[in-house]
Amino acid sequence: MQINLRFFVLSIFVLTSGICIGGEGMWLPQLLKLLNEKEMKSMGMKITAEDIYSINKGSLKDAIVHFGGFCTSEIISPNGLLLTNHHCGYGQIQSHSSVENNLIKHGFWAKSYKEELPNPGLTAIFIDYIDDVTQKALAGVNDKMTPSERQSAIDKNLAEIRKSYELKSYQNLILRPFFDGNQYFAFVTTTYKDVRLVGAPPESIGKFGADTDNWVWPRHTGDFALFRIYAGPNNEPADYSPDNVPYKPKHYLPISLDGVEENDFTMVFGFPGRTQQYLPGSAVKQIVEVLNPAKIKIRETALNIMDKYMRKDEATKIKYASKYASIANAWKKWIGENLGIKQTHALKKKADYEAEFQKRLSPDSPYKSLLEEMNTLYKDIEPYALARDYYGETTRNVELLDFMSTLRRLVNTYENNGADAYQKMLKQSEEGIAEFYKDFDSKIDSEKFGSLLTLYVDNLDERFVPLLLRRSSLGMSASEDFSKIAESMYMQSDFSEEMATRKILAKTPAEAVALIKSDPFYSLAAVWADFYNKEISVPYNNIKKEIDLKQALYTRAQMEVFKEKRFYPDANSTMRVTYGKVNGYKPRDAVYYQPVTYLDGVLEKYVPGDYEFDLPSKLIELHEKKDYGRYADKTGKLPVCFIGSNHTTGGNSGSPAIDAYGNLIGLNFDRVWEGTMSDMNYDPSICRNIMVDARYILFIIDKFAGASNLIDEMKLVHPKSLSQTKSKRGKK
Repeated sequence: MQINLRFFVLSIFVLTSGICIGGEGMWLPQLLKLLNEKEMKSMGMKITAEDIYSINKGSLKDAIVHFGGFCTSEIISPNGLLLTNHHCGYGQIQSHSSVENNLIKHGFWAKSYKEELPNPGLTAIFIDYIDDVTQKALAGVNDKMTPSERQSAIDKNLAEIRKSYELKSYQNLILRPFFDGNQYFAFVTTTYKDVRLVGAPPESIGKFGADTDNWVWPRHTGDFALFRIYAGPNNEPADYSPDNVPYKPKHYLPISLDGVEENDFTMVFGFPGRTQQYLPGSAVKQIVEVLNPAKIKIRETALNIMDKYMRKDEATKIKYASKYASIANAWKKWIGENLGIKQTHALKKKADYEAEFQKRLSPDSPYKSLLEEMNTLYKDIEPYALARDYYGETTRNVELLDFMSTLRRLVNTYENNGADAYQKMLKQSEEGIAEFYKDFDSKIDSEKFGSLLTLYVDNLDERFVPLLLRRSSLGMSASEDFSKIAESMYMQSDFSEEMATRKILAKTPAEAVALIKSDPFYSLAAVWADFYNKEISVPYNNIKKEIDLKQALYTRAQMEVFKEKRFYPDANSTMRVTYGKVNGYKPRDAVYYQPVTYLDGVLEKYVPGDYEFDLPSKLIELHEKKDYGRYADKTGKLPVCFIGSNHTTGGNSGSPAIDAYGNLIGLNFDRVWEGTMSDMNYDPSICRNIMVDARYILFIIDKFAGASNLIDEMKLVHPKSLSQTKSKRGKK
């Protein structure tokens, strides 16, 4: 069946134009006028689609920044001041911290440009404009092609598309598939490389509630940090230099002091990472019942070991703080995801949906056997998918195993390209090697390795365990764990200690490579990696290619069959807009969550000396005096966080919450636990995103930190008051 591109593209516009409850959907900003503007205005939006995305004038999209390629941030002053989450900037805050100068614990506030701290490698990426390149990307592609033939044809087309763009030295072109490869867009971007730390609250504010409150509502976390973009001559990107000056943006976000009320319109703008809304039920069932439980168990084991050591020693806590937070984030998300899928009966909904899909197909439809074929493929891939997750999670959570990949690149470079290439690669790896050992503890890592290796061997079919790790090969009993083996491996390996590693890498390339290859831990990692590639990765990828091809057909089929249904492209780390309202929700029987939390609730959770719920004495004092300045609401209380029905996911961390007038009202940083399944099954009854109230951010900067220099460069507004005044004038 030849793909009818013109029909498909037009069908997207027609199918998505139907009105539905605001909240679900991650929309491309350049299509808002055609697809969403009418609905957004009906929900209370006062600005236009042109105000949100324009290539002819400064618009909201020019204030939205892809922060480091993994979070979102936004410009909130004419001097390039960036606002993002504390957890997004955590790695940078940690890198500037030490026991003597602990910015994580005490916070940081630059009182002048000279005090702002550089962050090598951190980038700020802007979207210049977006093009639909579907016709060119899918030219010559048809449904009779094999997965490799289809991908080869698309790759050639994308290469030609790249040649057609004339880019400046600081611009890049990103080409991404949408609707599972049925549509393609090109994103022209500009990257700034000089991004400096400006301000961050202490973690007792920025990470208040830590892991206990993560993914949970009610929330009381001041999860924000401030950075600044610096530019070279002509306001263009430049490498770090003391001579660089603050960037002058095309647009920045004014900040509303009017706050939010239930049912207020909200819009979240950012770079959501990945969603999978159009999967078949067999795929969702596999994730919830097989893959998530395995990953949860692995991370839980690693987290418990890290936590044990972090509680004993402050230096260890500093070293492992960012790692722990990163590992815990997905772990708790998967738990909530499983809970939400069950609570909303998502698997039954999928089954009912698929039954209706089959019912609507004509007897001669090319899609008649599609779901059956996909179900078979998911059954075939399951053991490989489970082994793949066990290997990936083990190597990710055992740091020395992960470090072996750096050494393996050095060995491969030498053996394939010679000594000069090796030296070049070593120089490029130097920063990563230094960073690895800066925050590495071999005792903790050894304990993690022993525990996770035991889980790996105990929970996988023996065909997925390399011979050298089987208990029978090691002379171990069937129930014996791998802790002693792990201890022995770390004692024997030179790479469990930085000085020994440096001595090896200081030798000639030939000598260094020989010593690396003779190291027992390296040998184990290399054999295991080769085994994984051959016995797990290759067969997994072969089946996955077939699944991806079927998924592309299934997504298109759904859009053709359910003509009344509203479709939107899955998230893929490209710029999107989602919109909804400030709303509470009912997580379970007899419980209703209000949409706003206050500083009173922070003090209710306060536990002196507790690493998750301790508070700075100054914040307690400000609360006791009710010294909130102009940031209290009309009842005299200080708002901290609020929730809305905006459809967000990972990557939306740091996204601005924008009001009906285009002003900043909050900062997105999380989702409620019951609604984390929104990546696969958005349900308006319980899916809520969590945002720091902008007034709490301003209060912390101004009243708590005394950083009035930062407040002075922002534009603070009262849009609701202004709107009411205009309304009264109109009536007169």
